[in-house]
Amino acid sequence: MIAVAALVAPAAAQAPAPLTQVAQHLKGLTTMTAAFTQTASSGQVLRGQLTLARPGRVRFQYEPGVPLLVVADGKALTMIDYEVAQVSRWPIRGTPLAVLLDPDVDLAKFARLLGPDAGGVPGFVTVEARDPKHPEYGTITLYFARRAGAPAGLQLAAWRVLDAQGAVTQVQLAEVRFGVPVAKNAFAWRDPRRTTRPGGRG
Repeated sequence: MIAVAALVAPAAAQAPAPLTQVAQHLKGLTTMTAAFTQTASSGQVLRGQLTLARPGRVRFQYEPGVPLLVVADGKALTMIDYEVAQVSRWPIRGTPLAVLLDPDVDLAKFARLLGPDAGGVPGFVTVEARDPKHPEYGTITLYFARRAGAPAGLQLAAWRVLDAQGAVTQVQLAEVRFGVPVAKNAFAWRDPRRTTRPGGRG
């Protein structure tokens, strides 16, 4: 038994701790695209295409017919509701998605690994992140699948956001691709508050 342990220990020591592996994954992640399915507490289900470019940029392009768009441009996360011409903006660091988008987030400070007895999913690396000084920012739980060839051997499969009001939003990803070309204008958006009228400017 002692001899076997002596042989196994060096190999086990080479495997990074899960939080370290997640940090390595995020550091190695440049661009990513995926199909997403978003489920709200109300049961409403929306689908679309996600485009991510670190640091700081993401676009949730909802399927045709859904008058919503969510974009982060490196500084702020913006939600545009074209149906009511409303634009809402938050600093990226003031949102749960900061753990994915902000390269300066210290996972060791804001995140913890969840085992199966604490809400983790067997077979996945499950990480819960929140800012203890700002509970109003909400809590995000990330679910990483192990995938050969992905950055640090991990692939983001889903996440769950609990906001300060107790509402839960779940996002599942499929058709995930890494290192894909992303257009420079991928994170631009049209402001619905600016309207063009005859003889006017907008």
